[in-house]
Amino acid sequence: MRILVIGASGTIGRPLCDVLAQRGHEIVAAGRKGRDVSVDIRSAESIEAMFRSAGPIDACICVAESGALDKFEELTETVLLENMRGKFFGQVNLVLIGQRYLSDGGSFTLSSGIFSDEAWPGVTGGAVISGALHSFVLSAAIELKRSMRINAVSPTMVADSFADYGHLFPGMAPVAMDDLVGAYVASVEGGGTGEIYRMYGR
Repeated sequence: MRILVIGASGTIGRPLCDVLAQRGHEIVAAGRKGRDVSVDIRSAESIEAMFRSAGPIDACICVAESGALDKFEELTETVLLENMRGKFFGQVNLVLIGQRYLSDGGSFTLSSGIFSDEAWPGVTGGAVISGALHSFVLSAAIELKRSMRINAVSPTMVADSFADYGHLFPGMAPVAMDDLVGAYVASVEGGGTGEIYRMYGR
């Protein structure tokens, strides 16, 4: 398959691209400074240009953007909307726009997060985003035409980032990178749709 990976140079994107390439897939690496094509997923126009430039695509994976930390007592509608602009609206636009470009039977794999299912302080925006993404995936799975599929991978903190961010979430068990990458591979190579791969540490 020819797979568009958005966020290809990030913590998850790099090992994911390596594994997909090892499995015989052709990778189109995208990001703000993408190796093959550049994109700002906060811009619908940029997303449209990315798909036009990328050429034929069989699968689209997004591992870009992350929700910002917040303080509940200082939250406003404006803050929430800004937090949602990339990780929620950006990923939604990848599907709404990308459905016109993906091949028949193609797939989308989005990235959400553990806060949709487990409450933690300081991440209300992240919880809202991930919960909304799950609802979008369930709905899009029955709406997409031409046998296209959509799933989401919902990770906890990845073990590779634990040294830098573990102190922000004391008691949160990380997920191994190999396990997380395996979920993205399963989403792309499998036949399921409307699935949420909950990759939470134990």
